Formats: sequence, C-alpha cells, structure tokens
Amino acid sequence: MTPALASAMLPLLRRLDPETAHGLALQALRLGLAGGDPRPDDPILGTTVFGRRFPNPIGLAAGFDKNAVAVRGLMRIGFGFVETGTVTPRPQAGNPRPRLFRLDPDRAVINRMGFNNDGLAPYRERLTALSSRPVPLGANVGINKEGADPVRDYPALIAAVAPHADYAVINVSSPNTPGLRDLQGEAQLRAILEAVAAISPRPPILVKLAPDLSEEGLAAVVETCAAHGVQGLIVSNTTISRPPGLRSPHREERGGLSGTPLRALATRVLARAYQLARGRLVLIGVGGVGSGRDAFEKIQAGAALVQLYTGFAYGGPALIPRLKAELATELRQAGFARVEDAVGTAADQFAKG
Repeated sequence: MTPALASAMLPLLRRLDPETAHGLALQALRLGLAGGDPRPDDPILGTTVFGRRFPNPIGLAAGFDKNAVAVRGLMRIGFGFVETGTVTPRPQAGNPRPRLFRLDPDRAVINRMGFNNDGLAPYRERLTALSSRPVPLGANVGINKEGADPVRDYPALIAAVAPHADYAVINVSSPNTPGLRDLQGEAQLRAILEAVAAISPRPPILVKLAPDLSEEGLAAVVETCAAHGVQGLIVSNTTISRPPGLRSPHREERGGLSGTPLRALATRVLARAYQLARGRLVLIGVGGVGSGRDAFEKIQAGAALVQLYTGFAYGGPALIPRLKAELATELRQAGFARVEDAVGTAADQFAKG
C-alpha cells in the first residue's frame, strides 16, 4: 500500500470514535500497511542538528505513538525523525473517555488524554528492539499522575532511554496532568535539570514548553535551560486557550487544543524563544503545521526542526511527501541553499505576532 492509498482510507476512520480510529491507524502502521516512500529526500532538506544527520527537518511529534509500537512504520513513510512517548515510569490509564475530540471545521483536536501509556518497561523493550533506524528517534518522558517525584523520576527515565534514543524530551507542559505545568517554574525546573545533568552518558536533552507561558515565564525557562545543560526546546505543546472563531461544537471541551488554530500562537512563542535563546539552544517548532509554507515559517521563526501531529492525523501519510516538496520549493524560492540558512531569518517579524 502506498501513502496516498493509506490516506484515502482516512474518511472511513473518521466515522469512528477518534481514539478508536487512532488505535487502528497505529496498528496499520505497525503492520506496515501504510506503505512507504522509497524516494530519497531532496538534498536541500538535509540538516545536521545535535551532531546527528536528519534527511529532512519534518518530524512526528510525541503523543501519536506513545508506546513506540509503530516506529518502523512511521519512519518508512518519510518523516525526518520520529518522537515517541510521552512515557511515564509506571503504566497509567489516563483520564476517562471520551478524552479526544475532533474539531473538523477548525482542522483541530482537543485532547485530555492524561499521559495514558504502557509504562517504561515495555516502552524500553520496544526501543531496544529497534536495532537499526533510518532516521533519528526521540523519547519524550513525563511523570505519573500519582506517586510522582519529578527530581527522582525524570533522571531515571532519561537514564533508561539514553542508550536507545537520539535525543530525550522532558515534558513539563501537558495541560492534562495536574500540577505538571507548574514544573516550568524556575526553581522546580532547575532542580529537575540539575538531577538530569548527573546522568552520564545521556543523549541531547530538550524541554517541551507550553504556549501559554507569560513573557516573564518564557524568559525564565529559556535562561534556566541554557544554564543547566539543556540542548534545546520544543515549542510548543497544546494550548488551554481558545482562540476566537472556533466553529466546532466541541470547542469548549476541556484539554489541550492543537492544530491550525494553535499555529499563530505557537509560532509567536517560538520566535520569542529564539530571540531569548540567542543561539544557546536548538529549537523544534510544532503547532499547526499542515503545509510546506507552515513548516517554512516555523524555520524562519527560529526552528531548526519542525514537528506535526494534528496535521498528520488529518492528512495521513500522503501529507509527508507533499509537505517536503512544498518546503523544498519555499526554501529555493526564498534563495536559501540549506535549511540551516533559513533558521531564524524572520524571528523578529514572527515574534510580533
């Protein structure tokens, strides 16, 4: 099956409950039923980040494959990198269903999943089984809703995934675990990062941020991360805000909003983080990416790499080759020979919103 044919089946999946449809899509990817894209990427898209070579800068964000069950299938369809998780030390069921809502008129999703996952042990076993990977792999880690000790748990998670991941992400920004976003506070985050810094060897460490941070909060997070051995930031997670103009009847559901309505906010926060970081941190831009133009804007706002989730859920595997082709065109038309040359070139513009 080709990515285009797999995407043609999306209307059938959308007749199902969103979480059921997501589970079936993961199983199809795990079994290789989504096909693959054997064509080599356009050389203009290749980039080196964290000392690792990415064939293209378009990655899959965490949350799609929480348990790392479909990594091979996802890597086959053309992503430049794949981020798995969020994984917690112990298994947890997450919040009661329904907890995932499509906002079809808005090309958006609201979720309040609550870090539902199988836990660290099976997740690590699946990563261990990935003896060879065609593209870099990220591991996104979080804490359990109950019985958590962030200063204990985050370093233990990083140590567990370190041999199997090209980078690891400390998730302190999901809105669906009570108290988690409080860990973005300067003192709490510093304590976590100091504990993580004691892990050796460790992969490059990134911190995933909420788009709802205040200007002062964002500046404090950037400075704390830059001062405590963090290599990069992922900007951003879902938002608890509700932009005006949402049309779906699900728009008032509790949880984090992702997709097209998040794009402007996430890109503005990304650009501001780029200004604050002053080259000390690598940024990954995520939020509302559904086209090559969207990806190009994230790069110009300061992202060395770009991720998508909701756009992939709506567009399916056929979106990836199209998005890469569009991005290559955008780069060439703007006069850039490499992705790296475009990073941050319009940060001042996008930071103004």
